[in-house]
Amino acid sequence: MPEAAKLKTVRIRGFRSLADVELPDFRSANVMIGANGSGKSNFMRFFEMLSWMLRSHSLGEFVERYGGGDDQLHGGSRTTPAMQAEIGLETQAGRNDYRFTLAYAHPDRLMFTEEAFRFSSKDRSSKAPWTHVGGNGSREAKIVEVAQSPPQSGINRKTARVIVQLLRNCAVYQFHDTSDSSRFKTRWDADDNDKLRSHGGNLAAVLYRLEHENRRRFELICRHIARVLPVFDRFEIEPSYGKVQLRWQAAGTEKTFGAHLTSDGSLRFFALVTLLNLPREMLPDVLLLDEPELGLHPTAIALIGDMIKAISRDVQVIVATQSPLLVDAFGLDEIMVLEAADGRTAFRHLDAEHYRCWMDENFSPGELWQKNLLGGRP
Repeated sequence: MPEAAKLKTVRIRGFRSLADVELPDFRSANVMIGANGSGKSNFMRFFEMLSWMLRSHSLGEFVERYGGGDDQLHGGSRTTPAMQAEIGLETQAGRNDYRFTLAYAHPDRLMFTEEAFRFSSKDRSSKAPWTHVGGNGSREAKIVEVAQSPPQSGINRKTARVIVQLLRNCAVYQFHDTSDSSRFKTRWDADDNDKLRSHGGNLAAVLYRLEHENRRRFELICRHIARVLPVFDRFEIEPSYGKVQLRWQAAGTEKTFGAHLTSDGSLRFFALVTLLNLPREMLPDVLLLDEPELGLHPTAIALIGDMIKAISRDVQVIVATQSPLLVDAFGLDEIMVLEAADGRTAFRHLDAEHYRCWMDENFSPGELWQKNLLGGRP
């Protein structure tokens, strides 16, 4: 399998608290830490917006779902009439860049006023010129049409396809909703099992598929869960009229439990362990996790950290967290500190050498954060 494109750089200006941020060097694993309100969730929402823009879902639907065009702009449309972004992707052949500008338009929506992309090969001494494909007030991304269109003179369809494929395949996972109306607790179409959905609602369908098509992984997931939940034995999922529902069997008994009788933390743990042990073909190219530690036991958090670190060898991972235990699974060079001042988010990479004396004394990254030596605290 050829190496997939990877996210390398991001510049965002004018999206919510991201007034002007530039991240010049993404790694395979990237961990964002910071106080509440520092901008971690806004960064996640930006990538969710990209995925919506470049899928069959529309930008307009994303904007409407998240409060309208004015709410997406830093300080509102009077302060920031347009947002701009430039994303750099790396492949074995070279660099793919995509940029766009979204301006505020009535009634409370966003429209494209610029859209362009380019490819610069590794053996090229300078960056290639931009190919402009949109920007005349369009409501949707034109690069998608280019990627799907017949060959055109002067337009690199392959570059458009690479960009669209990676950015639409960025998935933000947040398993916070475990309420009585949570998707975890509903019956789900058994055939909806290609990938785990961002809210985890099709967890039972994915587990049912693994049990019958990849038994080794199914058993591995069950063993990992039992390491933290000794009462757990295995999942027991049976289809009924094409639907499945999450159920599991307790160790040492024949009693099974549904999601409605399962603790919130256990449900989130089920979803996280399953996600982080899926085969590569069922994973996104860029996996974003928003506070995966929520409601988990410290032992479970440490295990999830190890799994995230392991999966980052196959897919790129970006994690937003408040947990020192989760931070401990990563190196200082993989950590980004977010701080907010006057409603503006600032990102800061850590210089491992600056903290060498502390690390030599066996302080962990999480301990350095708790001592406020890394920043990112209220």
